[in-house]
Amino acid sequence: MKIKNIEINGFAALAPMAGVADRAMREICVKYGAGFTVGELTSSKGVSLGDKKSFGLLACSDNERPTASQLFGCEPETMADAAQKALAFKPDFIDINMGCPAPKVAGNGGGSALMRDPVLAEKIVKAVVNAVDIPVTVKMRTGWDSDNLTAVELAKRCENAGASMLTVHGRTRVQMYAPGIDFSTIKAVKNAVKIPVVANGDITDGKSAENMLKITGCDYLMVGRAAQGNPFVFSEINAFLNGEGYTPPTLEKRFNVLLEQVNLMLKYKDPHNAILESRKHTAWYMTGLKGAANLRRMCGEISSVSDIEKIIDLALEQNRDL
Repeated sequence: MKIKNIEINGFAALAPMAGVADRAMREICVKYGAGFTVGELTSSKGVSLGDKKSFGLLACSDNERPTASQLFGCEPETMADAAQKALAFKPDFIDINMGCPAPKVAGNGGGSALMRDPVLAEKIVKAVVNAVDIPVTVKMRTGWDSDNLTAVELAKRCENAGASMLTVHGRTRVQMYAPGIDFSTIKAVKNAVKIPVVANGDITDGKSAENMLKITGCDYLMVGRAAQGNPFVFSEINAFLNGEGYTPPTLEKRFNVLLEQVNLMLKYKDPHNAILESRKHTAWYMTGLKGAANLRRMCGEISSVSDIEKIIDLALEQNRDL
């Protein structure tokens, strides 16, 4: 697949997940097969006003490319200004968020609230496209609720405004992240536009990836929660869809990657914050293990890398037969 002139390898990208898919996680996921990454959700207003934290979210590196800076907001001029400022970090493309369901985003007119105003959404895309010389993409949902499935109209308007790619999360804003994916609306979006369409939602392994592609006919896939504590999911998906065998990593390998990710977090962030954030990532790496409940409880008390190493030692001891 190509996003304009950008070649995208593999079959699946890492979804943008605020407070989760940070620079460290993005680099690790690319190392294990993610085709591209999208940065954490960033306020266009914050960037436009020069907010330090907002600029921090835009930082990216060559080890996570191709990568996008993701912006949210509801003012075309502010979004355009923020996109121009984001260019200083040299993203490969700009992604506009029209899918975030969080009240602090959608409640202020950004994110999935734009699903209710396709005309404004089109103006935002056009403003950003005119402001930058790199591709502009859009991530959306199927609609605001089941009575307002506006994705097809929104997709056409985004394409008309110059968007180079669309990603559709197969749920409405009201559904949040509840089980069940609306394959038909994703397929309808794919059939309505000529630009590449990426399918997102409940893709957890090779089989679910194949199923999504077959049903929707989309060009590419995006994986979110299934990559938490499991960057190897991209290797699995790529192998499955290439008709190749796949051997899951050993526990030792899994935990070595966890430590690699934590060390990257310590490199890129304030050490105190990095350790606090490592708690949830370490807990995700414990998924499916014997004694996982107790291991996750221990993760909530992590205050140093040595604490993580102790948890790993215990996990290995309790799961020698895996």
